[in-house]
Amino acid sequence: MKMIYEQLELRITNESYHFTPLIEPAREGPVLDHIETLTVYRNSGEPQLNAPPVQNAIVENELMVYGILGFIQLQAGEYMIVITDCQRIGTLIQGCDILRATAFQILPIARNTNTLSRQQLDDEQKYVQLIENHLRSNGFYFSYRYNITLSIQKQAYLADKGQNNSWRDADSRFFWNRYLCEKLISATANLRVQQDFSHFILPVIQGFVSINPSVINNRAITFALISRRSQERAGTRYFSRGLDEYGFASNFVETEQLLFCDPSKSLVQNNLIRAAFIQTRGSIPALWGQIPNTRYTPRLWVNANLANEKVLGASRAHFNQQIKYYGPQILVNLTNMKGYEYPVGHLFAEIIRKLSNPNLKYIHFDFHHECRKMKWHRVQLLVTELEPDLRRQGYCLYDASNGSEPVLRKEQTSVVRTNCMDCLDRTNVVQSTLGRWVLNRQLREIGILQSTEVIENDEQFMQVFKNAWADNADGLSISYSGTGALKTDFTRTGRRTRIGMINDFNNSAMRYIKNNYLDGSRQDGIDLILGKYRVSLTHARSPFQAAPSSIAIKLIPLYLLISFTLFMMILFDPNLFNIRSSIVHISTLSFTFAVSITCWLFIHQNGAEFVDWPKLLPDQVSHTVSQDEGSIGNSNTGQLETVQSKASDLLHKWTHRRDSTAVLNEAEQGYELIPPLKKNT
Repeated sequence: MKMIYEQLELRITNESYHFTPLIEPAREGPVLDHIETLTVYRNSGEPQLNAPPVQNAIVENELMVYGILGFIQLQAGEYMIVITDCQRIGTLIQGCDILRATAFQILPIARNTNTLSRQQLDDEQKYVQLIENHLRSNGFYFSYRYNITLSIQKQAYLADKGQNNSWRDADSRFFWNRYLCEKLISATANLRVQQDFSHFILPVIQGFVSINPSVINNRAITFALISRRSQERAGTRYFSRGLDEYGFASNFVETEQLLFCDPSKSLVQNNLIRAAFIQTRGSIPALWGQIPNTRYTPRLWVNANLANEKVLGASRAHFNQQIKYYGPQILVNLTNMKGYEYPVGHLFAEIIRKLSNPNLKYIHFDFHHECRKMKWHRVQLLVTELEPDLRRQGYCLYDASNGSEPVLRKEQTSVVRTNCMDCLDRTNVVQSTLGRWVLNRQLREIGILQSTEVIENDEQFMQVFKNAWADNADGLSISYSGTGALKTDFTRTGRRTRIGMINDFNNSAMRYIKNNYLDGSRQDGIDLILGKYRVSLTHARSPFQAAPSSIAIKLIPLYLLISFTLFMMILFDPNLFNIRSSIVHISTLSFTFAVSITCWLFIHQNGAEFVDWPKLLPDQVSHTVSQDEGSIGNSNTGQLETVQSKASDLLHKWTHRRDSTAVLNEAEQGYELIPPLKKNT
């Protein structure tokens, strides 16, 4: 069985990158005859195992590396991304630590950029900056001995089939660096080379992990949450909504709630009894979106033409995928039944009715209406409605306490798929409530709670439970919206607080700023690191160059700020400008006020021109906002078509597809993204 090396010494020379394992692979694996080394030659980029040392090579630098994230081709050539520090999150089962990557370095393979123009060098820096920002602002988790991309139940299936957990068994949806690992994966599959690089292929997930040792009724337990964010339709809040044509949903996340313990009379804690409960969240499974236009509530569009097989087919493909992975779907829709959210919620219900699939059960729970006036306890109404389905679907209970014959005692046979508009705030509140209900059943099944006891009475554990789910909400929200989640005060305390409402206001304001003025570059970083966009070496056009007219237009907010500031200064202290005449005073006030109003009206009417649109794949966004038939807005179809046309024109006007050409020739510095944290693995 090929396990993953835990620590590597990286020696950087002028000729190669040379990785030498400092510790043995996972101790639970078989004893190896020898330790393999990895060499990546800088002149060709070719990886090779156990290569002979390069004669007279001068070591330029040495690094401690905790994993190879992968390789990426940019304009100046290929780069290697390595994990240079990590933080131990906790242990799930004996010897299986889960770690979070906290520092990376981006290392160029070759060394010469003399053939690059100045514009190409500028573009290269921007590409590297996009990767840096993505790695810095998201949570990446990995394990050397635990297949973190798979749930406990799927791992049990593999164990029953005699298969080993490795990168080959990883769930491609959550294998976030799958594209980056393509070089090593392809080399492993190359029959001509006949080298297996599996020791160096480290699957990494993006999402959230929390592992918390605790005690319930004098029994030691470990409570954990693992949220795995799908890379199939990854994106930011306004640039990734609904489904794509293949049925992949935006912001799709699988959250696994885990409970580990040992038999009641066990003297050691090996976490041999493992209970798990899976829930999913994902954008409303239809063709819909929002067109950012600097307003707090962007214009909504919905493709409601279910007579078009392409429209209904995307939803059908989505549910076929979900049933394949999880079984029957219990669909909980938390959107408002009135107002702005009504069109997408209504379309969701119509899609389910049209599909007539017996494996789909649809429930609409108007969260804001039911819990209005801070009546958050009314979420329990939804749990009561779902209780028969929750009992039928069950949960996973895997008992490995019998030594060589672990038993899958219970299986989860269906899943609750929850969504609101963003699948962040309301969704997390409901998921945590359902998770608590199932946890009570699991604790009784294992024998930690009596049949009449409830975990809610254990205040110490409930604080652990609530904080884990609230941290989960924040971790997932940052990846999608750029800020922490809303309503986490209820998740942490069980009630709505004034401080929580203030924090929600601040997060809402930050979301507005980031979603309108910063998310284009965030989307570019996601598309680049996932391989959705690949740098071309055949053309020279830069995707980052804006038209001169667009630069002038984007200065209008600055004109507004200057003119309004001058207006206020002249209004309250005209002596600053030595204004003595009332006529001059009124005239200057009128002029600055007129300029301010003109700028404000222009921004209000042309908001889409000030949005930070993605630059690497603008056609993908313009296609999204210009679906063919059956689209409806939140006013009327004619207005929507106008907005879609305008948005599409703007995207093509201010951005272009990537066309670049370069030959890799010179190395640049590696980029340390996060200050190293103390290693405590």
